[in-house]
Formats: sequence, structure tokens, C-alpha cells
Amino acid sequence: MKEYSEKELQNKAEAYCSAAEHCISEVMSKLRQWGADPEVSEQIVVRLQKDRFLDESRFGRAFVRDKYRFAGWGRVKIMQAMRMKGLPSEVMSQAMESIDEDEYMDGLKELLKRKGKTVSARNEYERNTKLIRFAVGRGFAMDEILKFVKEDWDDESFD
Repeated sequence: MKEYSEKELQNKAEAYCSAAEHCISEVMSKLRQWGADPEVSEQIVVRLQKDRFLDESRFGRAFVRDKYRFAGWGRVKIMQAMRMKGLPSEVMSQAMESIDEDEYMDGLKELLKRKGKTVSARNEYERNTKLIRFAVGRGFAMDEILKFVKEDWDDESFD
């Protein structure tokens, strides 16, 4: 593996952060991968934050927005993913507050509507059970799901 100087590592990290939003844990992992020792990695991360290449709250907002808009994830799954990335709880709270409630619920409704067309079930109860399990797997809370999945559910209830 090629040895990089501190300046080369700094440049690589800046390029990495310029390409997309990243959190500190992702950058630290990349620096480790490139062979940087922990002290050098810490110094580089501090400089990246000072120069605004790295901003945890900006990352948190972008992460939340992308996950609920494009990946179709619910709040539970998003929070879990942010915890795994090691984001501070205040950053996670602020990021979760940025969710547009109407857009979020419309996304869940559309997700269930699409899935409902492909689910095969012997009766309404089995169909609803499969849809609920699917939505829970995507990280949506039961109370959110139940707003759209009802015993007397038919396709018109989505319109």
C-alpha cells in the first residue's frame, strides 16, 4: 500500500468531502483505509471542520432528507442509521426535525400503495399484515402505518 504524506491525506480527504456530504466517522474510516495514524486523522478532521468541508449538522439534514425522499425509509430506520454513524444526539434531533410531515406521510402512503398492488393474500387481514410488516421493515412506526392500513381498506382509501 502506498504511503501518503499528511498533505496528500489532507488533499484526498478534502476531495472526498467535496464529492458528497460525509460524517466524521466516514472520514476517519477513509483516513484509516489510506493508512493515516489516529493522531494525523484527528488533525485532518479538525482542519476539515474548520474549513467547512465537514459539518455534522449539514450531513445530518442531508442524510435524513435523502433517506426519506429517495430510499423510502421511515424515522425509526433513519435514526438507527444515524446512531450507527456515531452522530451526536443533538445533531440527530435537529436533522429529524427537518422532515416535512406532509411529504413524509405522502411517501409512506405511496410506498404502501405500490406494495399493495404486488402483495398476494387470501384475505384482507393477511394483506394488511404483509403491508404492515413491509412498512415496519422500512422503518415506519406502527401509528404512522395504521393511518393508511385499515381492516376495511380498499384502493379508493388512498385517493
